[in-house]
Amino acid sequence: MSGLEIERKFLVKKKGDTYKRAAFSCSHIQQGYIPSDAATVRVRTSVEERGEEESVERKETAFLTIKGKSTDRGLSRYEFEKEIALDEARQLLELCRGGLIDKHRYLVKSPDGRHVFEVDEFHGDNDGLVMAEVELSSADEPFKKPDFIGDEVTGDPRFYNKHMLKQPFASWRHTIPEEYR
Repeated sequence: MSGLEIERKFLVKKKGDTYKRAAFSCSHIQQGYIPSDAATVRVRTSVEERGEEESVERKETAFLTIKGKSTDRGLSRYEFEKEIALDEARQLLELCRGGLIDKHRYLVKSPDGRHVFEVDEFHGDNDGLVMAEVELSSADEPFKKPDFIGDEVTGDPRFYNKHMLKQPFASWRHTIPEEYR
């Protein structure tokens, strides 16, 4: 896939596990970044689980993604993404610098069913941070947020995964409202 990525990011309220109960899919994701000044080059592996406890389907995938510089105050940027073989991804992860982002991603439909929110629950040095993203077809496209979605953080560089490798959430968690910690 390639083209313009338009997405908005939000903090997730910490009361309960509403987003987990509403999710129709959960994936364990590990991703790293290959150094580049001109673009963001990400390597990601994902293990997705779907279904009920008795019949869980497991699917492992890997992707190479190249993202251009953000425009519109972080709302959009060019994105190229290609699925790659798992062994290739594991080799490319060795080229990544600064460690890996480790997170679980929950997919949750919007209240009207027209959008899917990707809710990321971070681990390691970013433990305690939960964010949601929604991809849009235009910058002004309307969407309905689930109740657990809180303050918007689109364009705030602290919430870029690549940035969180250099300055993990553990070092600045005190700067956001307590309901999101």
